[in-house]
Amino acid sequence: MERKVFQLGDVVQMKKNHPCGSNEMEIIRMGMDIRIKCVGCQHSVLIPRAKFEKNMKKVLRSKEAGEEANDK
Repeated sequence: MERKVFQLGDVVQMKKNHPCGSNEMEIIRMGMDIRIKCVGCQHSVLIPRAKFEKNMKKVLRSKEAGEEANDK
């Protein structure tokens, strides 16, 4: 199974919804643990990288793609 590719600033979709109802999270810190911030209510959570990779479905908006759009 290939590793999921994500980077700082990406907005990702998680398998389970946050209690506020949103399942979109923005990656705001990366390392052994990853801090994600709920797009809906701005609550942030620090979780281990292994648990994050297991619970992440896909990258919805990449920060890199947004920068390329701004350059044009």
